[in-house]
Parts: sequence; structure tokens; C-alpha cells
Amino acid sequence: MRRYGPAVLLVLVGAAVLRISLFSDLYLRYVQAGLRPYLVASGALLGLLGLVRAALTARAARYGTEATDRDAHPAENEHGHSHSHAGGPRVAWLLALPAAAMLLFPPPALGSYSAAREEARRAAENVGTFPALPAGDPVDLSVSQFGSRALYDSGYSLRDRTVRLTGFVTHGDGSTWYVTRLLVACCAADATTVKVEVRGADAPETDTWVRVTGAWHPEGRLGSAAAWPPVLEATTVERIAEPSDPYEKR
Repeated sequence: MRRYGPAVLLVLVGAAVLRISLFSDLYLRYVQAGLRPYLVASGALLGLLGLVRAALTARAARYGTEATDRDAHPAENEHGHSHSHAGGPRVAWLLALPAAAMLLFPPPALGSYSAAREEARRAAENVGTFPALPAGDPVDLSVSQFGSRALYDSGYSLRDRTVRLTGFVTHGDGSTWYVTRLLVACCAADATTVKVEVRGADAPETDTWVRVTGAWHPEGRLGSAAAWPPVLEATTVERIAEPSDPYEKR
């Protein structure tokens, strides 16, 4: 059975990649949507290579020949006996553990733990004017859009407007809580935190996804540390299911 190890690993890893990219939207927890075709192609190629490797190994066993790759070469000792290494090193089986975990138990999207580790870093030189918001209330904004306007918009476009934000719940000191999103450029590895403090409503449980409607509550000078995080006076807080794409894009 050990000789089939490399083939099994290739098929297992390929199946795991296809599991999250072709047969579900789980890949969005780790990378942006535009990378899906590359994941599908990679998973299919790995699976195909695994099947080819298994077929070659079976053929070699049937005809008494050695598999033709760098891990399969006979070595003769001083007594003239040959030893096949076609199965590859046993340590390679350790690769099966993360592949099986992704296949059977895909890790969740980054949440409150990752958000808590991200420090707020804002610069006053970013202050400037922003485009006017669409007409009609409430206006749907991403958490990052709301934060940028609250911190840097010298035209105060959020003033006297009702906005609606979607994100997951994180908690601060005491009864303070936030609607939070993770902002990614490429994948989950480069995620940074954006959050808005919510006032006027009881805090749901950590990591609960919510849709919060309310009005901006200005605090501090634009671009200053006192203005971060921005504050939303909530009128309604609606619990929702986690979206298939849990991240905001830079």
C-alpha cells in the first residue's frame, strides 16, 4: 500500500482544493473571488496527476517493473539484493493531515480573534473630500467606506444621513461593541480590521453577523486618534446569516 502513498496524497490534496473552490464558496474565506479559476485548475491537475501516478504504479507492479520517477530507483547492496523506494519517505504522509482537514472540516473565516489583534493606524494627511452619497436613506455602505468617510471626509457627507452597515460583532471594554469586517487585498493572510462602534443597542454575541442601521455620531478631530473607531448611533440591529463572501475588498 505504501507505494501508492504519493498518488493518494495528490488525489487527497486535489479533492480538498476542489471541495472549497468548485463545489462550494468556502474558498472565499481564504482568497478573493477572482482566484477561483486558478484554484479549480490546480485541484483538477493535482487529482489528475494522482490518478496517473496510481495507474503507473499499478502497471509497474503488474509487470514487475519499477515506477519511473526520481523516488523509484533500485539500489543494490553488497549481496546483490535490490531495494525499491517507490513509496517515497513515510514523512510525506504527514501532508495527508492538513489535506484531510480541509476536505472534511474547512477552517472558518477569520473573525473576532483576528480583529482584536489589529491595531488602529490612521493618518491625518488622508483628510479630504469624498464623492456625494447616493440619494435616499438608508444608504448601504461597507464598514470600510463608513470608516473612511467618518475619519477623513472634510465635507462631512455622513452628516444627517442614515446608513446601513453589515458585519460581525466584536466586543471591547465593558458594554462597548463593534460591527466589524476584515479587509483583504489578496487573501485571508493579509487581512486587516475595520470596525465601527455601535451605540444605542444591546450587543449580540461575539461573531454574530448583523445588519445595523443608524446615524453617524461625530467624535474627535478628523484624522485624529480620538476619531477612531467611528461611532454609529443605532436605530435597528438585525441578525443575519454569514455571507458567502465574508471579507471586504481593499
